[in-house]
Amino acid sequence: MNGGIIYDARRIKAYEGFFALGEYAGKDPEWLGKLWEELVLDDGMMKEFMYYLDHHTLLDEVKCRGYSLTDLYVWQMDRYNLIRDIGKNTSACNKEAMVLGAFRTMVDMQKDPDTYVKRLTSGRGMDQL
Repeated sequence: MNGGIIYDARRIKAYEGFFALGEYAGKDPEWLGKLWEELVLDDGMMKEFMYYLDHHTLLDEVKCRGYSLTDLYVWQMDRYNLIRDIGKNTSACNKEAMVLGAFRTMVDMQKDPDTYVKRLTSGRGMDQL
């Protein structure tokens, strides 16, 4: 081995796709940058994101306390509908923003699973949204 730089074109593609998705979803560049840093450090989460870019569906291999990214996506969608009191998903419900939110929630949940399991299972009530 000559000590050269290892170039991973797949991660470059993921980086470009991530920020394009984030721009489309209306996410703040700083928020995106922090999430990207977390994804880069976690091979499982990066695999999940690359799969999402390729297939526009979640792989759901990464789990925390039995919860997958799809579970977190559905939880966010339910919260969106509850907050807006509409009961169904309208065009204002940005699916890409919710997918990115599911990735953010999974990253945070892996660091503090008790807090997130409590949020997922206890219900927040209308006055605690």
